Amino acid sequence: MLPSWYRILVSRRSIVVITTGIVLVAAYAGLARGTNRNALWRIVSTECIPGQAETANPSPCVLVDAAHGYAVLKDIRGNTQYLLIPTVRVTGIEDPALQDPQAPDYFGAAWSARHYVEQRLGHALPRADIGLAVNSREGRSQDQLHIHIDCLRSSVRDALRDHMDAIGDSWSVLPVPLAGHRYRVRRIAQAELAGSQPFRLMPQDAPAASQTIVAAGVDLPGGRPGFVLLDDGANRQIHDDASGAELLDHACAGAGR
Repeated sequence: MLPSWYRILVSRRSIVVITTGIVLVAAYAGLARGTNRNALWRIVSTECIPGQAETANPSPCVLVDAAHGYAVLKDIRGNTQYLLIPTVRVTGIEDPALQDPQAPDYFGAAWSARHYVEQRLGHALPRADIGLAVNSREGRSQDQLHIHIDCLRSSVRDALRDHMDAIGDSWSVLPVPLAGHRYRVRRIAQAELAGSQPFRLMPQDAPAASQTIVAAGVDLPGGRPGFVLLDDGANRQIHDDASGAELLDHACAGAGR
């Protein structure tokens, strides 16, 4: 017969495991329904971070980089979509912490994490097929900053390529609409996104909370690798909630073509 102290210990551990599982299931359910705006933060703060610290297992995240302040989680939507999420509380695109020169380079880290998308697909992708998106406050379902990482819609990729000569180093309106909305664009002439800090390059003529920002890999004139940043502002009159994730293709239908 097992000693009483052992039965109590096992019972307590079982309760902890069951309770943790219930919390996680509830968080994912809230995330799927869009009813719990703190679901992402709950998953990262109560599961991913403790798991990495205690057992070196960040599940359900695929990565927790405590040194650089972010986690990477497979999104419940789509086969290839991942999210990069700060490991500290950052509400969203409007959070003043993102303007701090010492803020983690979340966009640079998100671009580096694109290999998770490629792993899901089973092959490498050209840079022009990858996009990173942060939605506005109106266009998001979660109040913890998260960068969507996935394939770029082929129509967006082609439009950027076809109008590359009209995209300069300062903000201008792209000549054609994308997903039915008019985006402002500017280019970044560097091979890696690290150090560019797109949050600090956003236009200053509108509140940050109302804006969305997207970073798309491109081939600049002459074949040089670079990026295009895209910005849109929420406008209820035209039913635009400034959700840059609309430019991503969660089926990766046109990737590599």
